[in-house]
Amino acid sequence: MSGITSADGGKRLVLVSGRAHPQLAEDVSRALGSELVPTTAYDFANGEIYVRFGESVRGADAFVLQSHTAPINQWIMEQLIMVDALKRASAKTITVVQPFYGYSRQDKKHKGREPISARLMADLFKTAGADRLMSVDLHAAQSQGFFDGPVDHLWAMPLLVDYVRSRVDLTNVAVVSPDAGRIRVAEQWAAKLGGCPLAFIHKTRDINAPNKSVANRVVGEVEGRTCILTDDIIDTGGTIAEAVRVLLGAGAKDVIVAATHGVLSDPAAYRLTECGAREVIVTDTLPIPEERQFDKLTILSIAPLIARAIREVFDDGSVTSLFDGAV
Repeated sequence: MSGITSADGGKRLVLVSGRAHPQLAEDVSRALGSELVPTTAYDFANGEIYVRFGESVRGADAFVLQSHTAPINQWIMEQLIMVDALKRASAKTITVVQPFYGYSRQDKKHKGREPISARLMADLFKTAGADRLMSVDLHAAQSQGFFDGPVDHLWAMPLLVDYVRSRVDLTNVAVVSPDAGRIRVAEQWAAKLGGCPLAFIHKTRDINAPNKSVANRVVGEVEGRTCILTDDIIDTGGTIAEAVRVLLGAGAKDVIVAATHGVLSDPAAYRLTECGAREVIVTDTLPIPEERQFDKLTILSIAPLIARAIREVFDDGSVTSLFDGAV
C-alpha cells in the first residue's frame, strides 16, 4: 500500500496527483520517499473528467498535487474532483497542493462588475472538501485570507537566491523590481544578497489590455552592475523583456532574470531570447514543454521544497521553519 506511516503507526500520509505535471509529481514522491497512490483518470467524449483511486485512503492524511497549467480550467476541475473523491473515500484530512495558484492574479477588483476569481478558487476547494491549501509564491500574499482554513505559503526565494549567488559577483550587483508593486520582495532579495543596491522599473499598465504594460525608466543606480530582475510570474514575457531593455539602456552590465512561475505563454520564449538577458531562471512549479524552452533558460526543481513542506504538515511541524535562516 502506498504512503508513509508515522512512527507510532497512528497516521498515514498518501500523495495523489493529477495529470497536469507528472514529472513534478514523481519528483515530489521521490523526495518524500512515498509512492504515488495509483489513480485512474480520463476524459469522457464531452470533456467531463473521471477519477478513481486504486487503493484505500480511509483515515489517511491526503495531499493532492496539481499544477494549474494550460489548459488551466481542465486541471483545476480535475483537482476539485480528486478532492471530492478523497472526501467521499473517508480521507481524514485533505491538503490541496497547488504549486501555482490558478487565477491568483485576479485577487481584487480593478473596475466595477469584475469578479475576484482568486477568492472563488479558495471557496471552490473548501466546498469540495479541502482542509488546507499549500502553494508557492502567491501573487498577492493576502490571498491566504481567502481560504477558510490553514494556508501554507511556500517561498522559492531561498532556492533562487542560492543559485543566483553562484552566478554573479556579489560586489557588483543590483536587485531590480519590475514595478513599484513588488519592491518589498526586491528588498528581501537585496538583503539576502548582502545588502546590494535596489532599483525598480517605473511602469504603466492598461487595465483594459491583458498582458500589456510599458516600462518607462529605471529608478535607482544600475550603471555598470549585473542586475537581478525578480518577479513571481513570467507569462508572455512582455513586461520582463521590456524591463531588460530599459536596464541595458540605462547602462547595466548585464541582466539575470529570476522568477518562480514560468507560465511562458507564446511568444515568451522568443521575447526572452531576443531581449538581451544573460539568463532566465525559473522553477518547475509549472511544466515547461520543450518547444517553450530556450538556450538561456534555467529550470530549478521545486520538488524538494514541496516534499519538505508536506512532511512538516504531516508531522505537525512548522512549515515556517523551512525558511527561518534559510538564506
